Parts: sequence; structure tokens; C-alpha cells
Amino acid sequence: MVTALPGLWAWPLVLSLVFVGAVMLWLRAVERTDLEAQRAEMITDALSLEAQISGRLDAETSRLKILADGMGQQTISPQSFAGEAMVLDGLRRFWVNVTWLDQVGRIVATAPLDDTLRRDVVKSSGDDGGLAGHLMVPVLDRAGQVKGSVIARYSAASVLRQKVPWWLASKYDIRLVDVAGDVIASTVDTQRTSRQAWYRVSLGVTMPNAWLELTARTVIVPWWRTLPVALMGGFVALVLLTSVMLRRQMQSVSRAEVAWRTEAAWRQAMEDSLAIGIRARDLDGRLVYVNKAMADMVGYTPDELVGILPPMPYWLPDELEQTMSRHRRNMAGQAPREGYESRWRHRDGTVVDVMVYEAPLVDASGQHIGWMASIVNITERKQLEERERKQLETMAHHARLTMLGEVASTLAHELNQPLSVIISYNTGLLNALQREAPVNETLLKPLQRMGEQAAHAGRIVKRIREFLTRHEPELEACDLTRIVGDAMALLQRELAKQGVEWGVQLDPGLPKVQADAVLLEQVLINLIRNSVDAMAHQAGPRRIHIQGGQSPQSGFVKVVVADSGPGLNGQTIDQLCAPFYSTKSDGMGMGLAICRSIIELHYGVLDVEDSPLGGAAFAFSLPVAEES
Repeated sequence: MVTALPGLWAWPLVLSLVFVGAVMLWLRAVERTDLEAQRAEMITDALSLEAQISGRLDAETSRLKILADGMGQQTISPQSFAGEAMVLDGLRRFWVNVTWLDQVGRIVATAPLDDTLRRDVVKSSGDDGGLAGHLMVPVLDRAGQVKGSVIARYSAASVLRQKVPWWLASKYDIRLVDVAGDVIASTVDTQRTSRQAWYRVSLGVTMPNAWLELTARTVIVPWWRTLPVALMGGFVALVLLTSVMLRRQMQSVSRAEVAWRTEAAWRQAMEDSLAIGIRARDLDGRLVYVNKAMADMVGYTPDELVGILPPMPYWLPDELEQTMSRHRRNMAGQAPREGYESRWRHRDGTVVDVMVYEAPLVDASGQHIGWMASIVNITERKQLEERERKQLETMAHHARLTMLGEVASTLAHELNQPLSVIISYNTGLLNALQREAPVNETLLKPLQRMGEQAAHAGRIVKRIREFLTRHEPELEACDLTRIVGDAMALLQRELAKQGVEWGVQLDPGLPKVQADAVLLEQVLINLIRNSVDAMAHQAGPRRIHIQGGQSPQSGFVKVVVADSGPGLNGQTIDQLCAPFYSTKSDGMGMGLAICRSIIELHYGVLDVEDSPLGGAAFAFSLPVAEES
């Protein structure tokens, strides 16, 4: 399981803040764009309205000039001035009054003449006070000389109301202000607020001291006071609350995960410390879990075993059918409750004896999903039982051999006297034959040979008796060539009878060894007879080869007895020399064990290896005798 990062709970909050920040930047940009668009549109509308007003005043100036031309050509007299159609028409539009001045500035005529008419003019023009504008045109005579001027005073408020289109008045509050900012005329009675956007443009020469001001009625709300910002604030608050709850939840999950991991580590440690194997199988027999002890029993890793279907790699090939039948029985729920024994194969090929206890595997909902088994390795117990059985057999055999040793010791003691008598009679007979003349050579040589053999038999009986009574061997410098020759002389007829070809190859100048010649001869005779017995039922050639020479180990001589028999069949020297172990039906299993004991008493080593002749080659090494 992958552990979550410590600050992972804050990621939704961080991403939400980034999103809200982006939205706010977008709202700020939209606000700026709207303000710029509103200002650009306001400037355009202000310039357009200023142009319309200036055009209207220019048109009024033109009409006033026509009136001045009539006055200069004397078609209009001061008495008829107030009743002229152009004057009355101007007063009906937005002129407040019209004054005719002479060239020195004296009033020649004025209109309207009385207060009643003046009030009607003001009422019709809409003049409600405020700054008034003046249009002045010179009066020229026919010669082009200035004879005076005509001045038309008009109401700025009237001009403003008459020239502002309805669509423009619906968008803006339009005012005329002076240089001090005081309102001269306005389309509304309210004052401009600080939140409203406005723009001023000068009216130029038409009204030098007046400014045209447009104030937008549509107020662009600041981005931070818009509904999206409020929604974003609520969204951030909800995300913050969610993040806090998520953090608490993750902390709770993290604590639960730590507790679970601790518990899992404890469980794993306990399972690893168990000497009992545990395995779980589903209803198809597939391995779904094995612990370390189970995997170690068969030499595999848990990962190599999980997911495998029968036949399992640790089943014995020669018992596959029997094991599969037992597996089907267990899958059917018929496994013995007291358990059953089985034999498995370790990965290295060794056989493992196990005791298996099967039980149903049930999940949390109570459904049967497979089988759980506990496996106990009983290999050591079986080996211990086998060793105890063999030990009992060995003790019984040892008791028999002890009794046999006592019989042999008694027999050796009893044979010693007859052999002594035989040697005495043989010596007397030889002395008698040698005193006679002529000497009968036909009898003399067999009697001499019989005496030698009787003396040799006496020495053998003496050595056996000393060996059985645990006396140390008589070590002396012995000639291996003579010992090998004596042994082959004793066995020559037996080898010929068995049809065994034999040969001896001893290195010239072979040094003498420190040994008991009689016991060493018995070792050679025992090894040769074992080879003969091994080849007794062999149809092919039967050959024995004895080789002696310097050992690779300095200070030792090595003798090898090789044969062409059936070979070792995987057996080692420890197995072959085990007490009471024999490959012969009538063997006692002590020959090689005694030979090994004798060689080790001489500080040598007995070993076995494959023979170049195809059979076994027993080799022993003996220390070289010290020069005296």
C-alpha cells in the first residue's frame, strides 16, 4: 500500500484558492474592460452632444446675423424690432431677450418690451435661472460700416433640454457646470455620487466659462462587490470546511493505517517466527497464501507458490497419483480431523515428511471460500524414530557381536595350544628328516611350508586376541611389497577359483611404513575379498588392480585396491563403513568398519572413489616409517 503524502488533504483547498484567484483576476479584468468601454462610449457621446449644441448655437448665430443684416439695411426699425417675426421666433425657442445696441453701446431697442411678455418668454423657453449665454452679431450698414450690434441672451438650460436626445438622457445625467464646478443647468435634480463615472468637455467659444458634463447612470459595481465574488467566498468557505473535515478524516485514516501496519507487522513477525507452516487454498485448490515456514519447508519463496494450481511442484513424482487422490478428497471436505501424514519433495530433492491438518476457510460474511491448513514438519521426528529403531537393532547386534568377540577370544586362546603343538611336531619331523641320509626333498619342502603357515596362523591368532583385548598394535617399519605379496599368496587360489584377474603395481623404492604387518595384511585381505564378493555375480570381466606409491600428502604412502565391480551407487565412505551396514545378505557389517579402525589406529585415512576399471577403488594411506 502506498502511503498518502502528509499535506494531500490541503490540495483541494489550494486548487480552489487558485481557481478563485483566477476568477477574481478575470472579474477585475472584466471590470477594467467595462470601465474603459463605458468611458470610451461616454467620451464619444459627450463629444457628439457638444457638437450638437455647438451646431445649434451656430445656427442661432446665423439667424441672428440675418436679423442684424436687416437692421443694417434699415428694413427693421427700432419701433418694429420687438415685433419682428425672427425676434419672436427666437424668443419662442430659447432666447431670453434680444437687445439692439448702437455703435457706442446704447440700447436702441429690446425685446420683449413688458414684464408679462417677458414672463411668457421665460416660461416658453424653460429658463429657470442659471447662467445664460449670449450671441452677439455686429450690425453693418450697406457700406460695411459697423453701426452697432445685436445681442441675444439665451437660456443654457433650455439649450440643454432641447438638444439632448431621449436615448442619451436615459443613459446619462447631463449637466452644464462652470469653472468652479457649480451646476449651471442639469437634466436631473440629483447630485453626482462618487461611484458614478463622469466626463467633461469644454463648450469652447460658444460658452467659454461652461463645461458639458456627462455622468453615467449605470454604475459598474466593483469586482469585489459582485455576486460571483460572494459566491466564490461561499465556495472557499465550503472548501475550507471540507478540507478541515478531510484533514481530520485523513488523520483518522492515517492513525488507523499505522495501527493496521503495526498489527500486520506483528502478525507477520509471529507468522515468520512460527515453525508451523500455514497455507490457504481456494475451492479450486489454488494456493492463495503461504507463510515463510511453509515456503522454507519446500525450498520455495511465498511469491513462487501463491497462485499455483495442482499438481504442486513439491509433490513427489512417484506418488503423484496418490497425492492427487488425497487432494481431491480434501477438496471434498473429507480430510481427517486428526490430520494426515504426507511426503513432499524439497527443491533440492530431499524428501520432507509433514503432518497436515485441514480446516474450512470462511470469510467475514460466513461464506466458505476455501481451506486452511497447518503443516508440521515431522522429518526430524521420523528420522529420530528411525535412528532409535536402528539403535535398538544396533544394540542387539552389538550384544551379539560382543558375545561373538568373547567366543573369538576364547577360540583364539584355545587354538593357540594346538597350533603350538603342530609347530612342535612339524619342527621335530623336519629335524628327523634332515638327519637321515639322503634327505627326502619331496617331504621336506611341504613340511617346511606347513611350518611357516602354522607359525603365520599363530601370529594371526595372537594379533586377533590382542585386538580384541584392546592392546595397542605393534608398530614397526614394514615393507609394503612383502605385505602385499603375502596377502596375494594367501588369496591366489581363491582369486583363481572366482575367475578374477589381478595385478600389482608398486613403485620401485617404495619406503617402509610404520604399521603392524599382521593387521595391515588383514586390511588388504578384507578389501580384496570385498571386491571379489562384489563381482561374484558379474557376467563381465572381473579384475582387481593393487597400486602403491607416494601419497600427494608428504610423508605418507598410498595403497589403492581397485576393481571392475558394480561401483559405489552414490554411497560414501561414511555409509560403507557404518557399523553393521552390509550390502551382502550374510554379511555382519563389521569388515570395513574394522578396516577403517585399524587404518586410523595407524594414523592413516581410508577413503573410496570411483575406479578407472568401472567399479570402486578403496584407498588407504599410512605414514612413512622413521629412519633409525
